[in-house]
Amino acid sequence: MNRTKSIHNDYKAHEAFFDDIITNFDSKGEPFGNQDRNSLKLFDLNGKTINVKSFRIPNLINQIAYRYFRKSKAQRSFEYGNWLKSLEIGTPQPLAYYEYKTILLFKKSYYISEQQDCDLTYRELTTDCDYPDYENILRAFTRFTYRLHKKNVHFLDHSPGNTLIKRVGDNYEFYLVDLNRMEFKELDFETRIKNFSKLTTHKAMIEVMSDEYAKSSGEDFNKVFDLMWTYTEAFQNKYRRKRRLKSKLKFWKKPKN
Repeated sequence: MNRTKSIHNDYKAHEAFFDDIITNFDSKGEPFGNQDRNSLKLFDLNGKTINVKSFRIPNLINQIAYRYFRKSKAQRSFEYGNWLKSLEIGTPQPLAYYEYKTILLFKKSYYISEQQDCDLTYRELTTDCDYPDYENILRAFTRFTYRLHKKNVHFLDHSPGNTLIKRVGDNYEFYLVDLNRMEFKELDFETRIKNFSKLTTHKAMIEVMSDEYAKSSGEDFNKVFDLMWTYTEAFQNKYRRKRRLKSKLKFWKKPKN
């Protein structure tokens, strides 16, 4: 199996270390976070914690697509992370990516980045409305999203667990993770507002974010709120339909006694 890799220029000196942890990923490192879809592990590099994400082997169609036609999730994460850094948008420092391929198919890929400490993610705001400084964090998050849009960043996975939040004095810093699904282009108004649709089911949160986005953009609050709530409801309805369909499929797949 052929292995290819790309390492950030500032971290070339650690190539042998990266080679080792990728080669021995299954037996080394400390598991971190949810391991259901992809595997995450932490490693120590001279006192600095680094995060290695192992993407699962894709289905056959994507093994062909990633081998010949599309960039892998690891490569996109690395390249998008570096682009975000160039735009001065928060994301864990990209270090390297590795890929394994056969002559005909794409197999495994790994994305290496610095581990980013944080105080919370956006998800905590959806479950605890009494979180300290709740509204200020939510408004700061909205301004951060507006800044993404102004810099032509369309984060397609803008969902509750994919923004890390760190308090620095009286301010907040935001870091995007799970970077492999992004677009970089000028965004129209409706696309910008639709980008909030996966974040929450709570109308009160939509009201606060709409108010802050209206202030940041100069748009009318009612226009922003009506559109943001419409897109949020549409996403939730679609999500519930998919859940019901999966439940029915699982029911029919149950073995008979």
